This record gives sequence, C-alpha cells and structure tokens, in this order.
Amino acid sequence: MGKKVSLLFPGQGSQYIGMGKELLQNFEEGKATFAEANEILGFNLEELCLNGDINELTKTENAQPAILTMSVAAFRVYLKEIGIMPALCAGHSLGEITALTCAGVIKFSDALRLVKKRGQFMQEAVPLGVGGMTSISGLKMEEINKVCEDVSKDGNIVVISNYNSKQQIVISGHKAAVDAAAARLAEMGANAIPLKVSAPFHSPLMTSAADRFKEELLKCKFSELKYPVLSNVTAKPYKGVDSIVENLSLQLIEPVRWQECMSYMLDKGIHYGVELGPKAILKGFMKNSAKSIAVFSYDSNEDINALKKELEYEINEKITVITKCMAIAVSTRNFNWNEVEYQKGVVKPYKRIEKIQEEIEASEGEPTLQQMEEALDMLKSILETKQVPVNEQIERFNQVFDETGTRGLFPNFKMPR
Repeated sequence: MGKKVSLLFPGQGSQYIGMGKELLQNFEEGKATFAEANEILGFNLEELCLNGDINELTKTENAQPAILTMSVAAFRVYLKEIGIMPALCAGHSLGEITALTCAGVIKFSDALRLVKKRGQFMQEAVPLGVGGMTSISGLKMEEINKVCEDVSKDGNIVVISNYNSKQQIVISGHKAAVDAAAARLAEMGANAIPLKVSAPFHSPLMTSAADRFKEELLKCKFSELKYPVLSNVTAKPYKGVDSIVENLSLQLIEPVRWQECMSYMLDKGIHYGVELGPKAILKGFMKNSAKSIAVFSYDSNEDINALKKELEYEINEKITVITKCMAIAVSTRNFNWNEVEYQKGVVKPYKRIEKIQEEIEASEGEPTLQQMEEALDMLKSILETKQVPVNEQIERFNQVFDETGTRGLFPNFKMPR
C-alpha cells in the first residue's frame, strides 16, 4: 500500500510580507495563479503580498484572499512536482474554503470573491476594539471552558474558539470578558498571549457575519468532491456538497476543532502532511499532537526537497500520461469566464480523465494507449476552452510527453495551432 498524504491549508494569521515569492519566481503555476487573482479581485494582490504594508495585508478582507491565493498556487505546484493525489484535505478556518477549492468543489474565482466578502463581514460584525482573542496554553480544556462560563455575564461573553492542539486553545469574545478570563487563567498557571486580530473570530459575536456569508454561499454552484475534505465544525469528512453552505456558515461562530481533525488523520493512517500556504503553523500543531505524521511545509525549499526525497518512489510510480494530464488541467490558468463553455469544455473532460484514472486504479494495471490518447484529447479540450495561449498549450503537451517519456507513442499527435 502506498503512503497516504494529507494536504493541509492554513488560516488567517499565517500571512507575511514576501509570501509567495518563491512560487512567483520559480513556477509558471505560481505566476498564473496570482495573475488570475489580481484580475478577479481588481487590485494587485501580488504586489501587496511581496512589497506591501503588513498592516494592509493583515486586514481580514486582504489577508484571506492572499492566503487562499498562495495556498492554491502551492497546490498547483505540488500537483506538478509531486502529483500524488491526497487521501484527504483539511484546512484551518479559512483554510477549509481553500481545501474545498483545491478539491474541485468551489471554483477559484468564486472562492476569491467568497473569502473577500467573508473577511469584510467578519470585520464589520464587531467594531474595532470591542472583541478580542487570546491564546491559552498550560491548562486542560475543561478548566479553560469553566472559566469562560464563569466570566461570561451581563452581555459580555467569552468562549473557546480554537482547539488547535493538545498544547494550545484560543478563547474569543468581548475584549473585557476575554481579558478577564485570560487574567484568571494566568493565575491558574496558564500562559496567555493576546492575538493580534481585528475581530473575535469563531464566537457568537460573528452571528451577523455568518448570516451574511450564508447568503453569499447560497449564490454559488458547487461541484462534487475530488478528494475527502474535513469540516472544522464536525472534524469529519464532508459526505457531499449538501452540507457545505451550513458548515461554512456555522464555522464563523463555532470553534475550530483542529485537534479532532488531527486525531482523525491519525485514525485513518495518514503518513505525511503537506502544508500548502504561508509559514508552517499547521506543521507546528501536528508536531505537538500528531507526531507520527511527518509534515512538510511548501513554504520552505528545505522541506520541499525533503518531501521529494521521502516520496521519490511514489512520485516516479504515479507519473503517467493520465496523472500528468490531470495535474496540468488543474494547474493551468483559466482565461474563459463563460460558465456554459467552462462546464462543457473543462469540467466534463476533466471528470472523464478522472474516470479513466479510477478505472486504471481499480484494475491495478497500466494505462492503455487508448486511455492515454483519450486523456490527451480531453486535455486539449480543457486548454482550448480555458483559452490558454497556443504557445503555452504546446509547452504543456511537451511537458506531458517529456516527463512521462512517451513521446514516441504518439507520432501522429497534432499539436495546437
């Protein structure tokens, strides 16, 4: 049995000036992803991430699309370089939306608009200075919860908002209540660190934001899951798309059950975690609470090289014309916003390639020439419908043939013109 990989997507707080620099400099997929985001958002997100003001980047409405974009760029590069399909995906808070995007449920363009709105709604739900969040370590969850219940009175509330790891819990709510709880917990021996956030996330104070975000989610069309994705609210995989609107809305007011998500990964025998996004915060949580899972950050060249070495056998085994067509289909930028054309020329052919791969895996055999030719035809449809420039289409097909060593199998293949 091959090694099981989980893809991990970080949430707000992981942003920093310079994020995405390596992806932008070294990979066409990185450049294309940021260019797509710039176009969709209507401002230069790339410039903000690389050279902007950290205070501007940290604003919730900017941080969320920035982290999403870098994470999607890293995912597309991961598919190109590693190509091992995940056993499951999981994202912390905002990262859950990224996970659903990379699992094919939410289109990247829709996800960017959603998280931009999400950030605005969260910021507007509570005036600046009214709410707060504090990280607590050194005490048991039951002790922290009891103090929160005791302190919450007279309309001022504080609740546990994040079960991040065995060592770290975060509390959130009205600033006065958060400060009072933190002071009492510190007296009991806890280490309490106020977080630099602009709103009390994952608390009942986000109710108005959750209601408004639900309205936005209801406008979206969701596709079926390509890979299992864990919900922050339930710490279990989505069974389908029907619960997405409810779960992503509730997520704003319910605690992030990341510790339970890590326990689920352990139970399912995950061998490796790959954190796709800025910094390595989730890697740190996993080191504390799921030590048997080796985690690598795609924001570190050292980690990337170590991951490639660890998975060298699986990487070489997985690269076929079919898997390469799948990876290129996902990682290539879209220039066509016609929904009908996109469904017919991109979504439908991609699902056919997926079906071919499923048939190959079920038979435990190798791709037939007919299956490879069909996958190439499907990829041609996808690139044409996405309106990818002809020279880039040719480059992509050369990539398929060169990286799989199959050029000689297709002497009559007609390159795009």
